[in-house]
Amino acid sequence: MRYFIKLAYNGTLYHGWQCQPNASSVQETLNKALSVLLNCSMSIMGAGRTDTGVHAKVMYAHFDFESPIDTAKLVHKLNSYLPKDIVVYAIILVAEHAHARFDATKRTYEYRIHSFKDAFLQEQSWYFFQKLDVDLMNKAAKILLKHTNFQCFSKVNTDVNTFDCTIYEAYWEQDKNNLVFTISANRFLRNMVRAIVGTLVNVGLHKITLETFNTIIESKNRDLAGFSVPAHGLYLTEIDYDYITK
Repeated sequence: MRYFIKLAYNGTLYHGWQCQPNASSVQETLNKALSVLLNCSMSIMGAGRTDTGVHAKVMYAHFDFESPIDTAKLVHKLNSYLPKDIVVYAIILVAEHAHARFDATKRTYEYRIHSFKDAFLQEQSWYFFQKLDVDLMNKAAKILLKHTNFQCFSKVNTDVNTFDCTIYEAYWEQDKNNLVFTISANRFLRNMVRAIVGTLVNVGLHKITLETFNTIIESKNRDLAGFSVPAHGLYLTEIDYDYITK
């Protein structure tokens, strides 16, 4: 029987989602918790990977278990067992062929910036005090929707077969000292959102024009794009499936 886990985590203390040697990860922490509570070796498959320090307001993963599970009871046990920076919202019985990664139809990320120093946002938002032209950044964000190849924003030496992504929306919203960038797509490349944000910040600083921003995308050259913003401002906020209601 296959089950989906709906969860969230603060990524500050983890070296990303994926298991790796000699480093703490969210996936490894969940594997250990499920293995203890279900009394057998468990290995979950996540909907994607988040890098070191990146947060997830919503993440899905799947696992297989031979016997029926009292899902409400297991959710309670997991939340009692797991550290305080990981929370499980639900465990959902799905079809045997359902896949947390390959069946996702859309993923949404947010990147958060605050422009006035805040003692309570040090690991939840990026402090950037320079004035940004948000209107110009939104004009640049609309250019993203005209393209499908985003190799210029991808981490180099990656093993993907294609750099094509379909971006559904990309926009900035400002509320006083807080600035949030929201972007949704069918898939994302490694480091893609952080590189896009860094390049858009350069637009907002008037370091590059809208025309140059478009040229950078067409170049497919990571060296021409902007810097990668810090991980702690990035959140995975939504994952859509055809068979799971929000």
